[in-house]
Amino acid sequence: MLASDSEAVLEIYKQGIDTGNATFQTEIPEWKDWDKSHLEDLRYVATNEDIVFGWVALSSVSSRPVYAGIVEVSVYIADDFRGKGLGYNLLEYIILESESKGYWTLQAGVFPENISSLELHKKCGFRVIGYRERVGKMNGVWRNTVLLERRSTIAGI
Repeated sequence: MLASDSEAVLEIYKQGIDTGNATFQTEIPEWKDWDKSHLEDLRYVATNEDIVFGWVALSSVSSRPVYAGIVEVSVYIADDFRGKGLGYNLLEYIILESESKGYWTLQAGVFPENISSLELHKKCGFRVIGYRERVGKMNGVWRNTVLLERRSTIAGI
């Protein structure tokens, strides 16, 4: 993912925001804020003839050294490209890349209503480790999330 992909990345993120079931975000962030909150060397776009149709990126979960091998994953696919296996390809790729850089745990918080995201993560080896009730408000309504994680069998062993 390059800075030149920022417009497409944020547009795809907006499409996720618009579903109401992809993120607690209700507005598209400025690129500088999005950029600052995601690891620079672990973010990728899926393209076809220079058209970005999906992205995946990792974020640190803590600045404490003990959590250095744990990151949160975000994967978003453009509306017109959902359901074609692209999310699976992106997620599998970032799993391999994250392990090569020593990350031993990927985690994701997913709204329970987002069945396709839950199934995608499970298909890629994530398991449900918890259910967070009333973890945050969205448009004045409390929302729950399902906490999933994938432990590496390579990194951190």
